[in-house]
Amino acid sequence: MATFKAWVVEKGEGGQSLSFRDFDEADLMEGDVTVRVTHSTLNYKDGLAMTGKSPVVRRFPMIPGIDFSGIVETSEHPAYRPGDAVVLTGWGVGETHLGAYAERARVKGDWLVPLPEGLSAAQAMAIGTAGYTAMLCLMALDHHGVKPEHGPALVTGASGGVGSVAVALLARAGWHVFASTGRDSEAEYLRGLGAAEILDRAELSGTPKPLAKERWAAAIDAVGSTTLANVLAMTRADGAVAACGLAQGMDLPTSVAPFILRGVSLLGINSVTTPQPKRREAWGRLSRELDLDKLAAMTTTVGLSDVADLAEEILAGRTRGRTVVAMA
Repeated sequence: MATFKAWVVEKGEGGQSLSFRDFDEADLMEGDVTVRVTHSTLNYKDGLAMTGKSPVVRRFPMIPGIDFSGIVETSEHPAYRPGDAVVLTGWGVGETHLGAYAERARVKGDWLVPLPEGLSAAQAMAIGTAGYTAMLCLMALDHHGVKPEHGPALVTGASGGVGSVAVALLARAGWHVFASTGRDSEAEYLRGLGAAEILDRAELSGTPKPLAKERWAAAIDAVGSTTLANVLAMTRADGAVAACGLAQGMDLPTSVAPFILRGVSLLGINSVTTPQPKRREAWGRLSRELDLDKLAAMTTTVGLSDVADLAEEILAGRTRGRTVVAMA
């Protein structure tokens, strides 16, 4: 068996440690497909896994990295053959199953999707879990029946990964997009993605009222906590909020008022164990509906050996858009 380069999280008496080292292919976990990883990406959860600031990693040693694109090397799964281009997001990879910050991965074929037509492996990881989650949010809003003619849409954490793709998708779908950010310097960037108005996140940071002035018909929230409570209080009657993140916290200091007095709906988004039909629908829509020029404008690329340097940056909210991790 060969060795390959990987980031490895280990835990000892002194706590968690992270190292970039050779990893033996014989130590990969069980799975019916082995993939030569060509690209991964950086997500908030990856930052937590690498720093140990939240108990994301539940098996040691662990290779972090929750999503990848690559080429099938060997397969015992009927849907995949050597040479197939594939994408993986979620399913506990990088948490309970050895993950993507490595040159090889062995996983269950049922976790994979074929690389969507029209996307390169690098573009698929520029989208990654963050962009895929943004599309699941848009699909939930569509399914709920809320439309651009009902009013504006808000995106919180707009300069982050989920937020950047959400802004671009909503604008492409015809929404008047409010982009909430705490960084004035990102206003031009967000307008370039399609934001019509920039909202200072301080407007969503105060103590939430049960109800506040109605401002938007729909929202995609990647922040949680007080921000989400304020978003709900300001959502128009019969509007909907898709919630997919917890950058500010897991708590939700709100009341039932938005739900029973305005008929607001809170739509929970789980991107980890999404069933295959919805997963493939989301990737198909991304390949058709996401402006690839805007995707390129929100994307930077780093090498595998450099990704750990960004762990603290993404947790502190100092990264912008999407970061692709190239294996070579």
